[in-house]
Amino acid sequence: MNKSYRAIQKEYEIWLDTLGFSESMVYNFKNFVRDFFIWSENRNINHIKELTDRHIKNYFDYLQTRPNKRRKGGLGINTLNQNFIAIDKLLEFLHQMGTDAVPSPFNFRLHIDNRQRIYKIQPFTQTEIKELQANIKNTFPDFPYKKREAKQEQLKLIFVLCYGCGLRKSESCNLKINDIDFDKKTLFVQQGKGYKDRIIPLNNNIYNALQNYIYNFRNLQKIGHKRLFLLHYSTLDKSLKHLQNTCNNEAIKNKRLTFHILRHSIATHLLQNGMSIENIARFLGHSSLDSTQIYTHIVNKI
Repeated sequence: MNKSYRAIQKEYEIWLDTLGFSESMVYNFKNFVRDFFIWSENRNINHIKELTDRHIKNYFDYLQTRPNKRRKGGLGINTLNQNFIAIDKLLEFLHQMGTDAVPSPFNFRLHIDNRQRIYKIQPFTQTEIKELQANIKNTFPDFPYKKREAKQEQLKLIFVLCYGCGLRKSESCNLKINDIDFDKKTLFVQQGKGYKDRIIPLNNNIYNALQNYIYNFRNLQKIGHKRLFLLHYSTLDKSLKHLQNTCNNEAIKNKRLTFHILRHSIATHLLQNGMSIENIARFLGHSSLDSTQIYTHIVNKI
């Protein structure tokens, strides 16, 4: 990537951070823009002022046919829309910086078919969640003790936050130690999706798990930041994959294990256990009941 594009990418990253985008969103958008710049260079578009509407359209068409680098098939609709938003934000940033020659944001998005989305969601059962947690101690057997311990503690924390508290990946990874109020037994989630803060009450199991993690592990580490997670969030998805591979249960291996699937799983289990859809919506931080209603369909298909 040439010097001009690198400079723009850096300023774009700072601009997103100034606007209050989450750390994970800034990281993803920065990488999406990097991919766009590399694609542009490969087509001899070496300066931002050379971009036209046709180039943007061609890039959007390319993304919809590009293979997924992590798994078989193409990019999912959510990933595609995130790419489109990142490029729109780049164009908005360039206009704000006075580069009026570049195209305006396209505001192009792909429609998400909720029926297809519901069909693809495969939450884990409560028994499978327990089996996954029990297998954490078997992960990373070839690592030295300290590194293995850190990775296993991070896996435990993912289940506490994404399953136990129903947090999104970005919300979990942005949590800091002082967001937990052990006196009031609450967890403060800052700037969740839609920039809405919320407070989550902690049951005794989650309360004890967080206390154990912070006081018996986290506070004993020499770390230069105050986030709960020691490791960078980009490595945590790989940890979940390692965990899944330790299980002998084929039903577990045949499902996708991600941060968000754990959030889907707890919502499904709460509904199965009798919690009202309104309370589940508040628990998950949904701004509309429409987003929560998908779990009634998921429960009905199980």
